[in-house]
Amino acid sequence: MTTASPAPAAANDAAAACQRLRSHLAYLKLGAAAEALPAILDAARDQHLTVLDALEQLLGTEAAAAGQRKLASRLHWAALPAPWTLADYDFSAQPGADEHLIRELATLRFIDEAANIVFIGPPGVGKTMLSVALARAAAQAGHKVLFTTCENLIRRLRRAIAEHRSASGLRFFTTPRLVVIDELGYRILDEEARSLLFEVINARYLKGSIITTSHVGIASWAERLGDPMLAAAALDRLLHRGVIVGIDGPSYRMRAHQQRADTFRKAATAGTKARP
Repeated sequence: MTTASPAPAAANDAAAACQRLRSHLAYLKLGAAAEALPAILDAARDQHLTVLDALEQLLGTEAAAAGQRKLASRLHWAALPAPWTLADYDFSAQPGADEHLIRELATLRFIDEAANIVFIGPPGVGKTMLSVALARAAAQAGHKVLFTTCENLIRRLRRAIAEHRSASGLRFFTTPRLVVIDELGYRILDEEARSLLFEVINARYLKGSIITTSHVGIASWAERLGDPMLAAAALDRLLHRGVIVGIDGPSYRMRAHQQRADTFRKAATAGTKARP
């Protein structure tokens, strides 16, 4: 009569325990930890990790995965128009941008103070790119953010009023820690539109941060908003705890267009020279 040796029996017990542990993790919806378990157990054996170290690695893997899922959810909700970061902005090619000030804003202290940023400059200088970069940094830091154009904000609030849910429509723009309102002043607003815009600005005053971009200077806001008193009230709230970032330089889009044109021109010239 033969009996199984202790080593295979122990290995079988370990394999069964590993499978049970993976089942427990899966039941608890800790998918990343369940997937990483075999590799962590192998590392614990090969590197002689303590039980505490192995548990730290296992739960750290799950925590990192949960953090990535939450970030992905925040970025999806934020509706950023592009994946820009501050590293994408070429300060050397845009001398009109105050790099020191913008990098200070990128620390996100302005969000803790419920302060605002107003980017002003001609089209194409990177106002939207910088706004998106700051919004992305805020989302990565754990803040709920939202990007919208001024026109889309007004359209959404008008639809909410028409559907008798104006309170929830306004709440959509007041709950995030940071809201980016792009292209403010792009069009002259009618009475209802400027009233709705002011309602958002007023509701967020001292409670949450706003980043706005505008191609017209502060002095022209009264004309673009269509009401000098309302424009003054909106600016008073935006600038009470706010900073104006003026950018006056060459257009990013025109420079990119020129670079493409130069590339095509060189290619065409090279092709002509290559012909017999």
